[in-house]
Amino acid sequence: MRPRRKAEGFSLAFLDIMSCGLGAIILVFMLVKHNVDDSQLEDALLAADLQNLQTQEEALRAQIAATRSEAAATSDRITQTSRALDQSEQALARVQSEAARNEQRKTALEESIKKTEIPKEQPDVIQERQIGEEDYLIGLKVEGRRIAILVDSSASMTDEILIDIIRRKNASAAEKKAGPKWLRTRRIVTWLLARAPANSDITVVGFRGTSVQLGGGTWVAGSDGAALERIRAELADLVPEGPTNLEAGLKAVAALRPTDLYVITDGLPTKGDSSFRSLNPFAGCSALWGGSSTISGECRVRLFRHSVGEVALPGVTVNVILLPIEGDPQASSEFWLWTSFTRGLLISPAESWP
Repeated sequence: MRPRRKAEGFSLAFLDIMSCGLGAIILVFMLVKHNVDDSQLEDALLAADLQNLQTQEEALRAQIAATRSEAAATSDRITQTSRALDQSEQALARVQSEAARNEQRKTALEESIKKTEIPKEQPDVIQERQIGEEDYLIGLKVEGRRIAILVDSSASMTDEILIDIIRRKNASAAEKKAGPKWLRTRRIVTWLLARAPANSDITVVGFRGTSVQLGGGTWVAGSDGAALERIRAELADLVPEGPTNLEAGLKAVAALRPTDLYVITDGLPTKGDSSFRSLNPFAGCSALWGGSSTISGECRVRLFRHSVGEVALPGVTVNVILLPIEGDPQASSEFWLWTSFTRGLLISPAESWP
């Protein structure tokens, strides 16, 4: 019985050993299979990473190629801009050089003009501090055998702006004579007197509601400085006031029989005489015979045309110096027609003259 038990014990031990060995084999097999699965998964991940890297590399290569292309284009533009800048600098240098030469020629010409002596046809017989040989009007020349200067001395000859004219109407005589337009008018008369030919006879007539001949009511010689100074003095004493009666001034001038007439005014007339009431064209212009305190632009045009046509000035060249005033837009065209018909000149000079 004992050997059998030994044999049985051996068998059981062998079985235990075999069982342990089988378990170990199974464990090894499981570990090997697990490592194989992990390796396949890692390979797949590595392959995906490689694919991503390759994609990124291609994108980077494309970006690098685009950057290089843009850099080359930028380099070309820089080259072209630099070339254009060089050309512009060269052109500017040429322009500056030409400007410098022109400036030198201008300076030389100015110096030559300064050194050139301009002979005067005659010395000015009267002088005023503001008047100089540089003060002139292109096209206007004082000439004629018998020169009459007709000066508007109405209230509007004090200022250019209507509100200032109205304000000065109620001012003192001294304030009226100090009006800027009237002071300018006096300077213009001096300018004309200073440039009249010495062999001419001259007279100055002021007109407003009525007319007055200055200088003692006679003609004076253009070479008589004392007589011309008396005219200036009488003009300085004249007070600009009242309406503008152009016909009264023209009638006074016509009686003197001048050869040339210079009119200084600022617009169309505003007053006529009572005989206009019977003339059909003036039926609606009651201001002409005192029926109104204002006069329309249309009535002023009618009155001007009638005044010019009513007074005969045969063969007289009429020149008009028209000073500015508000609210009389038709004056320039009407005076231009009058002067051009007599082969004269209409001038509306700048405020700075004379």
